[in-house]
Amino acid sequence: MTKSAVMRIPYVDRLMSKGPRVSVVRLHGAIGMAGRGGALSDAALAPVIERAFRKGKPVAVALSINSPGGSPVQSSLIAARIRRLADETKIPVHAFVEDVAASGGYWLACAGDQIWADDSSILGSIGVISAGFGFQDLIARWGIERRVHTAGRSKSTLDSFRPERPEDVERLHNVLEPIHQAFKDHVTARRGSRLVPDRDLFTGEFWAGRQSVELGLADGIGHLVPRMKALFGDKTRFVVHAPRQSLFRRLGLSAGTVFDAAQERAAFARFGAGG
Repeated sequence: MTKSAVMRIPYVDRLMSKGPRVSVVRLHGAIGMAGRGGALSDAALAPVIERAFRKGKPVAVALSINSPGGSPVQSSLIAARIRRLADETKIPVHAFVEDVAASGGYWLACAGDQIWADDSSILGSIGVISAGFGFQDLIARWGIERRVHTAGRSKSTLDSFRPERPEDVERLHNVLEPIHQAFKDHVTARRGSRLVPDRDLFTGEFWAGRQSVELGLADGIGHLVPRMKALFGDKTRFVVHAPRQSLFRRLGLSAGTVFDAAQERAAFARFGAGG
Protein backbone atom coordinates (compact mmCIF):
# COMPACT_ATOMS: atom_id res chain seq x y z
CA MET A 1 0.00 0.00 0.00
CA THR A 2 1.35 3.42 -0.91
CA LYS A 3 2.13 5.75 1.96
CA SER A 4 1.49 9.38 1.20
CA ALA A 5 4.23 11.82 2.13
CA VAL A 6 3.83 13.58 5.44
CA MET A 7 4.48 17.16 4.34
CA ARG A 8 2.29 18.45 1.55
CA ILE A 9 1.81 22.01 2.77
CA PRO A 10 2.68 24.77 0.26
CA TYR A 11 5.20 27.33 1.43
CA VAL A 12 4.81 31.03 0.68
CA ASP A 13 7.49 33.66 1.25
CA ARG A 14 5.49 36.63 2.49
CA LEU A 15 7.94 39.42 1.79
CA MET A 16 6.04 41.93 3.92
CA SER A 17 5.91 39.67 6.94
CA LYS A 18 8.25 40.45 9.83
CA GLY A 19 8.16 36.96 11.29
CA PRO A 20 11.26 34.79 11.65
CA ARG A 21 12.37 33.03 8.48
CA VAL A 22 13.04 29.29 8.18
CA SER A 23 14.79 28.03 5.06
CA VAL A 24 13.47 24.67 3.86
CA VAL A 25 15.80 22.51 1.76
CA ARG A 26 14.02 19.71 -0.08
CA LEU A 27 16.15 16.56 -0.28
CA HIS A 28 13.71 14.31 -2.10
CA GLY A 29 14.75 11.38 -4.28
CA ALA A 30 17.64 9.01 -4.76
CA ILE A 31 21.21 10.22 -4.26
CA GLY A 32 23.49 9.88 -7.26
CA MET A 33 26.16 11.37 -9.45
CA ALA A 34 25.86 14.89 -10.84
CA GLY A 35 23.99 15.00 -14.13
CA ARG A 36 22.26 11.67 -13.51
CA GLY A 37 18.60 12.46 -14.13
CA GLY A 38 17.02 14.13 -11.11
CA ALA A 39 19.27 12.44 -8.54
CA LEU A 40 20.45 14.47 -5.57
CA SER A 41 24.12 15.41 -5.89
CA ASP A 42 26.52 17.81 -4.21
CA ALA A 43 27.06 19.75 -7.44
CA ALA A 44 23.34 20.30 -8.00
CA LEU A 45 22.61 21.13 -4.36
CA ALA A 46 25.61 23.37 -3.62
CA PRO A 47 23.93 26.66 -4.68
CA VAL A 48 20.64 25.57 -3.10
CA ILE A 49 22.21 24.88 0.28
CA GLU A 50 24.27 28.07 0.07
CA ARG A 51 21.14 30.18 -0.51
CA ALA A 52 19.32 28.43 2.31
CA PHE A 53 21.95 29.49 4.84
CA ARG A 54 22.96 32.87 3.43
CA LYS A 55 19.77 34.44 2.07
CA GLY A 56 17.41 36.41 4.29
CA LYS A 57 19.07 35.70 7.66
CA PRO A 58 17.10 32.55 8.55
CA VAL A 59 16.71 31.53 12.17
CA ALA A 60 16.97 27.87 11.18
CA VAL A 61 17.38 25.56 8.21
CA ALA A 62 14.90 22.69 7.94
CA LEU A 63 15.82 19.69 5.81
CA SER A 64 12.78 17.98 4.29
CA ILE A 65 14.10 14.46 3.61
CA ASN A 66 12.51 11.71 1.57
CA SER A 67 15.27 9.51 0.18
CA PRO A 68 16.02 5.78 0.01
CA GLY A 69 19.74 6.51 -0.33
CA GLY A 70 22.21 6.05 -3.15
CA SER A 71 25.80 7.15 -3.61
CA PRO A 72 27.77 7.15 -0.33
CA VAL A 73 30.19 9.73 -1.70
CA GLN A 74 27.45 12.19 -2.70
CA SER A 75 25.72 11.57 0.64
CA SER A 76 28.95 12.43 2.44
CA LEU A 77 29.62 15.53 0.33
CA ILE A 78 26.10 16.94 0.75
CA ALA A 79 26.04 16.30 4.50
CA ALA A 80 29.51 17.82 4.92
CA ARG A 81 28.45 20.94 3.00
CA ILE A 82 25.42 21.38 5.25
CA ARG A 83 27.55 21.04 8.37
CA ARG A 84 30.22 23.47 7.12
CA LEU A 85 27.63 26.15 6.45
CA ALA A 86 25.83 25.46 9.72
CA ASP A 87 29.07 25.88 11.63
CA GLU A 88 30.04 29.02 9.71
CA THR A 89 26.68 30.75 10.12
CA LYS A 90 25.79 29.34 13.57
CA ILE A 91 22.34 28.46 12.22
CA PRO A 92 20.64 25.36 13.70
CA VAL A 93 19.61 22.59 11.34
CA HIS A 94 16.52 20.43 11.84
CA ALA A 95 16.00 17.31 9.70
CA PHE A 96 12.42 16.18 9.06
CA VAL A 97 11.90 12.68 7.66
CA GLU A 98 8.88 12.07 5.47
CA ASP A 99 8.41 8.54 4.11
CA VAL A 100 12.03 7.41 4.11
CA ALA A 101 15.48 8.44 5.32
CA ALA A 102 17.34 5.21 4.71
CA SER A 103 20.96 4.46 3.90
CA GLY A 104 22.30 7.64 2.26
CA GLY A 105 19.02 9.34 3.15
CA TYR A 106 19.77 8.76 6.82
CA TRP A 107 23.34 9.99 6.21
CA LEU A 108 21.75 13.29 5.13
CA ALA A 109 19.39 13.33 8.11
CA CYS A 110 22.37 13.12 10.44
CA ALA A 111 23.52 16.48 9.10
CA GLY A 112 20.73 17.93 11.25
CA ASP A 113 21.28 18.96 14.84
CA GLN A 114 17.98 17.24 15.54
CA ILE A 115 16.04 14.64 13.56
CA TRP A 116 12.23 14.51 13.54
CA ALA A 117 10.06 11.83 11.97
CA ASP A 118 6.48 10.75 11.50
CA ASP A 119 5.27 7.64 13.33
CA SER A 120 5.24 5.80 10.00
CA SER A 121 8.54 7.11 8.63
CA ILE A 122 11.32 4.62 7.88
CA LEU A 123 14.83 5.38 9.16
CA GLY A 124 18.14 3.57 9.28
CA SER A 125 19.55 0.99 6.86
CA ILE A 126 23.05 1.92 7.99
CA GLY A 127 24.96 -0.37 5.67
CA VAL A 128 26.50 -0.62 2.21
CA ILE A 129 25.26 -2.82 -0.61
CA SER A 130 26.59 -4.00 -3.95
CA ALA A 131 24.27 -6.10 -6.10
CA GLY A 132 24.37 -7.64 -9.54
CA PHE A 133 23.44 -10.68 -11.62
CA GLY A 134 25.23 -13.77 -12.87
CA PHE A 135 24.43 -14.73 -16.48
CA GLN A 136 27.14 -17.33 -17.13
CA ASP A 137 24.72 -20.29 -17.17
CA LEU A 138 22.26 -18.44 -19.38
CA ILE A 139 24.75 -17.61 -22.11
CA ALA A 140 26.23 -21.13 -21.94
CA ARG A 141 22.73 -22.55 -22.52
CA TRP A 142 22.42 -20.44 -25.65
CA GLY A 143 25.88 -21.37 -26.88
CA ILE A 144 27.30 -17.89 -26.37
CA GLU A 145 30.98 -17.55 -25.58
CA ARG A 146 32.18 -14.61 -23.48
CA ARG A 147 35.50 -13.14 -24.68
CA VAL A 148 37.31 -10.65 -22.46
CA HIS A 149 40.89 -9.39 -22.83
CA THR A 150 42.41 -7.15 -20.20
CA ALA A 151 45.67 -5.44 -19.32
CA GLY A 152 45.64 -5.90 -15.57
CA ARG A 153 44.52 -9.17 -14.03
CA SER A 154 41.80 -7.58 -11.88
CA LYS A 155 40.24 -5.46 -14.60
CA SER A 156 37.32 -7.85 -15.17
CA THR A 157 36.44 -8.25 -11.49
CA LEU A 158 32.87 -9.50 -10.92
CA ASP A 159 32.11 -9.92 -14.62
CA SER A 160 28.40 -10.80 -14.75
CA PHE A 161 28.99 -13.25 -17.61
CA ARG A 162 31.66 -15.28 -15.82
CA PRO A 163 31.44 -17.46 -12.69
CA GLU A 164 31.95 -15.55 -9.45
CA ARG A 165 35.45 -15.94 -8.06
CA PRO A 166 36.21 -15.96 -4.30
CA GLU A 167 39.07 -13.49 -4.75
CA ASP A 168 36.71 -11.05 -6.48
CA VAL A 169 34.20 -11.29 -3.63
CA GLU A 170 36.96 -10.74 -1.07
CA ARG A 171 38.20 -7.72 -3.01
CA LEU A 172 34.68 -6.27 -3.09
CA HIS A 173 34.27 -6.70 0.67
CA ASN A 174 37.59 -4.95 1.16
CA VAL A 175 36.01 -1.95 -0.56
CA LEU A 176 32.59 -2.15 1.12
CA GLU A 177 33.90 -2.39 4.68
CA PRO A 178 35.74 0.98 4.75
CA ILE A 179 32.67 2.69 3.24
CA HIS A 180 30.49 1.09 5.92
CA GLN A 181 32.95 2.23 8.58
CA ALA A 182 32.79 5.81 7.28
CA PHE A 183 28.98 5.67 7.49
CA LYS A 184 29.13 4.32 11.06
CA ASP A 185 31.67 6.97 12.07
CA HIS A 186 29.43 9.72 10.66
CA VAL A 187 26.34 8.49 12.53
CA THR A 188 28.28 8.00 15.76
CA ALA A 189 29.89 11.44 15.53
CA ARG A 190 26.57 13.17 14.86
CA ARG A 191 24.30 11.20 17.21
CA GLY A 192 26.83 10.45 19.93
CA SER A 193 25.37 9.46 23.29
CA ARG A 194 21.81 9.68 21.91
CA LEU A 195 22.23 6.20 20.38
CA VAL A 196 21.22 3.33 22.64
CA PRO A 197 24.40 1.64 23.87
CA ASP A 198 23.23 -1.98 23.95
CA ARG A 199 22.04 -2.42 20.36
CA ASP A 200 23.93 -2.86 17.08
CA LEU A 201 22.32 -0.24 14.85
CA PHE A 202 24.74 -0.70 11.96
CA THR A 203 23.55 -3.99 10.47
CA GLY A 204 21.54 -2.43 7.63
CA GLU A 205 18.27 -2.90 9.53
CA PHE A 206 15.66 -0.14 9.41
CA TRP A 207 12.89 0.95 11.76
CA ALA A 208 9.66 2.96 11.91
CA GLY A 209 9.59 6.45 13.38
CA ARG A 210 8.67 5.69 16.99
CA GLN A 211 11.18 2.84 17.15
CA SER A 212 13.85 5.14 15.72
CA VAL A 213 13.25 7.64 18.52
CA GLU A 214 13.57 4.89 21.14
CA LEU A 215 16.85 3.76 19.55
CA GLY A 216 18.27 7.28 19.39
CA LEU A 217 18.26 7.47 15.60
CA ALA A 218 15.75 10.35 15.83
CA ASP A 219 14.95 12.90 18.50
CA GLY A 220 11.19 12.91 18.35
CA ILE A 221 7.97 12.66 16.39
CA GLY A 222 7.19 15.92 14.65
CA HIS A 223 6.25 17.56 11.35
CA LEU A 224 8.10 20.46 9.83
CA VAL A 225 5.62 23.36 10.00
CA PRO A 226 4.16 22.83 13.50
CA ARG A 227 7.54 21.97 14.98
CA MET A 228 9.22 25.08 13.58
CA LYS A 229 6.31 27.26 14.67
CA ALA A 230 6.49 25.76 18.14
CA LEU A 231 10.14 26.79 18.28
CA PHE A 232 10.01 30.18 16.53
CA GLY A 233 6.41 31.37 16.79
CA ASP A 234 3.21 31.37 14.77
CA LYS A 235 4.48 34.11 12.45
CA THR A 236 7.33 31.97 11.18
CA ARG A 237 7.81 32.20 7.40
CA PHE A 238 8.92 29.20 5.33
CA VAL A 239 11.03 29.64 2.19
CA VAL A 240 11.66 26.53 0.09
CA HIS A 241 14.97 26.01 -1.65
CA ALA A 242 15.27 23.23 -4.26
CA PRO A 243 17.33 22.56 -7.41
CA ARG A 244 15.97 24.20 -10.53
CA GLN A 245 14.84 21.79 -13.23
CA SER A 246 14.89 22.36 -16.96
CA LEU A 247 11.63 22.64 -18.88
CA PHE A 248 12.26 19.26 -20.49
CA ARG A 249 12.83 17.67 -17.09
CA ARG A 250 9.66 19.21 -15.66
CA LEU A 251 7.70 17.85 -18.62
CA GLY A 252 9.26 14.42 -18.19
CA LEU A 253 10.95 14.59 -21.59
CA SER A 254 14.61 14.36 -20.63
CA ALA A 255 16.64 11.36 -21.72
CA GLY A 256 16.56 8.51 -19.23
CA THR A 257 13.59 9.90 -17.31
CA VAL A 258 11.58 6.69 -17.45
CA PHE A 259 14.56 4.51 -16.53
CA ASP A 260 15.65 6.80 -13.68
CA ALA A 261 12.10 6.96 -12.34
CA ALA A 262 11.83 3.17 -12.38
CA GLN A 263 15.11 2.83 -10.51
CA GLU A 264 14.07 5.38 -7.91
CA ARG A 265 10.67 3.73 -7.46
CA ALA A 266 12.38 0.38 -6.90
CA ALA A 267 14.70 1.93 -4.31
CA PHE A 268 11.78 3.40 -2.36
CA ALA A 269 9.86 0.12 -2.64
CA ARG A 270 12.56 -1.68 -0.61
CA PHE A 271 11.28 0.25 2.41
CA GLY A 272 7.58 -0.16 1.69
CA ALA A 273 7.30 3.34 0.25
CA GLY A 274 6.65 2.45 -3.37
CA GLY A 275 3.32 2.43 -5.15
